[in-house]
Amino acid sequence: MNTAAPASAPAVAAPLRSRLRALGRFDEVLASAALVLMTLIPLVEILLRPLLGRGVENAPVLVQHLGLVLAMFGAVAAERHGHLTTLGSGLARLGGARVQAAVRLFAHGGAALICGLLALASWRFVASEIEVAHELAYGLRLWWVEAAMPVGFVLLGLKLGSRCFSSRLRWVSAVALPAIGYALAWQFDGESLMLWPALLVLLALLLAGAPIFAVLGGLALALFWQDALPLASIPLSHYQITVNPSLPALPLFTLAGLIFARTGAAQRLGAVFTALFGGGVTGTVVAAAVLCSFFTALTGGSGVTILALGGLLLPLLRNAGFPERRGIGLVTSASALGVLLAPSVPLIMYAIIARVPINTMFVAGLLPAAVMVAFLLVFGGYLRRGARTDSAQAADVTVTRAPDLAAPRVRAAAWAAKWEILAPVVAIGSLASGLATPTESAALTAAYAVLTQAVAHRELGARLLAQCLSHCAQVIGGVMLILGMALGLTNFLVDAGIPDAAIEWVQGVIPNRFVFLLALTAFLFVAGALMEIYAALVVLVPLLLPVALSYGIDPVHFGIIFLAGMEMGFLCPPAGMNIYFASAMFGKPIHYVAASVLPALLAIFLGTLAIAWLPLLATGLPALLGLR
Repeated sequence: MNTAAPASAPAVAAPLRSRLRALGRFDEVLASAALVLMTLIPLVEILLRPLLGRGVENAPVLVQHLGLVLAMFGAVAAERHGHLTTLGSGLARLGGARVQAAVRLFAHGGAALICGLLALASWRFVASEIEVAHELAYGLRLWWVEAAMPVGFVLLGLKLGSRCFSSRLRWVSAVALPAIGYALAWQFDGESLMLWPALLVLLALLLAGAPIFAVLGGLALALFWQDALPLASIPLSHYQITVNPSLPALPLFTLAGLIFARTGAAQRLGAVFTALFGGGVTGTVVAAAVLCSFFTALTGGSGVTILALGGLLLPLLRNAGFPERRGIGLVTSASALGVLLAPSVPLIMYAIIARVPINTMFVAGLLPAAVMVAFLLVFGGYLRRGARTDSAQAADVTVTRAPDLAAPRVRAAAWAAKWEILAPVVAIGSLASGLATPTESAALTAAYAVLTQAVAHRELGARLLAQCLSHCAQVIGGVMLILGMALGLTNFLVDAGIPDAAIEWVQGVIPNRFVFLLALTAFLFVAGALMEIYAALVVLVPLLLPVALSYGIDPVHFGIIFLAGMEMGFLCPPAGMNIYFASAMFGKPIHYVAASVLPALLAIFLGTLAIAWLPLLATGLPALLGLR
């Protein structure tokens, strides 16, 4: 009788472990649920307005605050999956296993301590809101949602702290490190502390591989601390950008892009562009460049494009007779060019930060995007015949001799990909026509992606949809943390009068507008290599835009220059993430991929300079359509 008890123990323990694992994923569930509600509420609003004359109570603000829940708990999920953005651990390469372990301890421990500081600063912000007791909607108190910030930072601190050790000490470090940070903020908030020791520590943390949000947050904390300013100003900045009225468009467009990337949309679009431009080496090269740009705009990430299309396009280029190294360079560099095409996430971010209408930026990016693709193909040398094999040139001749076969192939491919081709029409058309706000347009696009891939193509099941929701939450959570911390830093710099000082200094050194544009392009090249694009948008745009305006440069034109210049950053280490994605995708060393994109860097630089010196490329089409 007693022998049955041990045998039943594993049967009891297995469901218990399964429940504990499910409980550990509550951050993904909560963030995914917020994302679903962010999609559904605008759609219900669109349906109810014409029927009842009113929709969901305080719907826009409700959706914006769901974005705060998505951002914080998505970031916690991103940390658990190892998806928080870093610049890599350069210091860990300097020694053996013990040095690497020490560097990881320093990076994770420092980040956990900073999370403790941010948790206290966030709680001070929430405590001030508790006294006011604002209501969000349907009896929901505003501070209940805002409490996601201190809770999120505490969870991030616990998780980062637990990574310091693999033994039982992990539980000690998980609790102790954020607690120490919390206590330090409690003790010294409002007091003046020295800046330079913090700067040295933060630089070391960055090189050790600490998450970028922690370094930016630590820098903002150090600057505010130096002037004895309240630390709650930093979570206030994070809150302000997270609940920006236009910001819910970011996760919704990203969700739509991820759904297209995880289904067969890439293959169908690849067939369309290949049929459209021909199957020879020239047609395949042009098709690859255009497809990569289009797909990056659709998915919101050039890394996603490399992972989704790399395995499809490189064999096509190789079979057409294009050298493998140049094929890797083309796919890696062309994937960076979609930043200028709607509904690109950086394009939306610039519109929000610079307070330019989103639909104006969507239209303004069309011609410059085509210019950048043309410069990449021509000045990058990808159309040069000397780089092709004899079989490739023969393939070109074969294709040009059979034009009668092209039209049926294009029609068949376009019909198969009709739902994907119409996605930008839904996104841009609903917004440009005035039928929907930016958030509603993004919700329509996300719902369109779900319905077309689940119903029309039957490629999107419940499990894959859940994976897309989780991945989207992690991506947006990581990005929003960076944006929030960067905005806190930017607000300090603006309050300190840095933009005014920059205008005075630059105009004294560079009196000529064209020379300024050349210097700006060169600066963006360097900044893109050193800064993650979202941090660059939040930190640099408020500093550089006033300088550009002082030279009479239109803010729409400046935005296109800025984003075109930042495209170069995708291809330059240490922040050039396309290099790392391509290295992993194609199984090549990083230096091999970096060398393959060198011609593209020159081409993108020249393209950015052409856009800078010819403002009509960016402002002409919006003016023609009455958007300026």
